[in-house]
Amino acid sequence: MDFAFMRDAFLTLIGGVPLTLNLAFTAVALGAIFAMLLALMRMSRVKVLDWPAQGYVFVFRGTPLLVQIFLIYYGLGQFRPFLQEWGLWTFFREPYWCAVLALTLNTAAYASEIFRGGLQSVPHNQVEAARACGMSGFLLFRRIVFPIAVRQALPAYGSEIILMVKATSLASIITMMEVTGLAAKLISQTFRAVEVFIVAGLIYLILNFIITRIIMAIEWWLSPHLRRPPAIEPRLEAAHV
Repeated sequence: MDFAFMRDAFLTLIGGVPLTLNLAFTAVALGAIFAMLLALMRMSRVKVLDWPAQGYVFVFRGTPLLVQIFLIYYGLGQFRPFLQEWGLWTFFREPYWCAVLALTLNTAAYASEIFRGGLQSVPHNQVEAARACGMSGFLLFRRIVFPIAVRQALPAYGSEIILMVKATSLASIITMMEVTGLAAKLISQTFRAVEVFIVAGLIYLILNFIITRIIMAIEWWLSPHLRRPPAIEPRLEAAHV
């Protein structure tokens, strides 16, 4: 192992971290909104809404993300005249937006099931207690159902965020110069794949370690009732003379 080269490789690959985080968190943010909509459609018990949501989740969870990226970036290029007619070609010709779209659609399918599980895990007695206090509709959802569902879904959703950070490496196949894209370029220049990929893996490991700590901090903040109560020292009675 040439540690001097690995240090230089680290400094080179670290330049792809902003794009990696940009892709991951843009997809996670947009995917969370879409996932919540899908989860509500699944729970609506209306077949017109439930069946399309089930079909969407089935397709995007059952097919590889790599195939989805290829279909969006290369496949839609075959419909260029149609996309130009509708003014969409400026969007689909950019690899960044194609990567964001593929990552968003993929994470939305997984996150919708996580959100649905979190919403269904809300204790029924707490909902009934809120209704007895006069809450209903959006107020009930905002103050009771949603906070509890978020706490229940956060551990699993944290894993999905980490998976999205790692999934951004697939964007390198459509010319995106994030961490893996820069690693592939550096390997083509130096022919030193082992050292470069070790450094790339270390960067992903550091990123996901930081994200894991942040998620754990948020989970601790949202769960005050699960924290260990502070120790109360017994008072020492004054000695009577």
